[in-house]
Amino acid sequence: MILALLFANSEGNILVERFNGVPAEERLHWRSFLVKLGADNLKGVKNEELLVASHKYYFGEPIYCKQFQIKPDWGFLELGSSWSISLVCVVEPLRIGSVYIVYTVLGDVSIFVVGKDEYDELALAEVIFSITSAVKDVCGKIPTERLFLDKYGKICLCLDEIVWKGLLENTERDRIRRLIRLKPPTEF
Repeated sequence: MILALLFANSEGNILVERFNGVPAEERLHWRSFLVKLGADNLKGVKNEELLVASHKYYFGEPIYCKQFQIKPDWGFLELGSSWSISLVCVVEPLRIGSVYIVYTVLGDVSIFVVGKDEYDELALAEVIFSITSAVKDVCGKIPTERLFLDKYGKICLCLDEIVWKGLLENTERDRIRRLIRLKPPTEF
């Protein structure tokens, strides 16, 4: 699944964001993480040069838990302090997953695509290639921030045609161009 698409300007302000399957309480974390990732790594990068980041995570359930009593630091013992109880759990990983991030610069705009499961770095490279191609087609050239904002509506239509509900829909340049015309299709 493609978890997120995010466009940001050179100052880190978010221009467009699309989240799929990401809980609302995690979106702020993703926004700030991606903007910081771009600020740290995209300086001096050429247009459309792809950068990749990945993160492994583990799903698991506790198989063994035990409570231990932990005594306070004797050097800071205060009157009335007592032993605290902590719960220690050993977790057996049931499944290992990965989140992949592919990002690039296109003119004054940074583009981030986040995916997991079957959308690894190679699949996301195809997604980001389709997105950059569509943005250049809509803008007529490599976009400045001003041009990107002027063409904002058509760019959003392109994103909807390329990625729908977290899945890659269209990558063909001509098909995307026909679908964003907002006219009924005459040929299939």
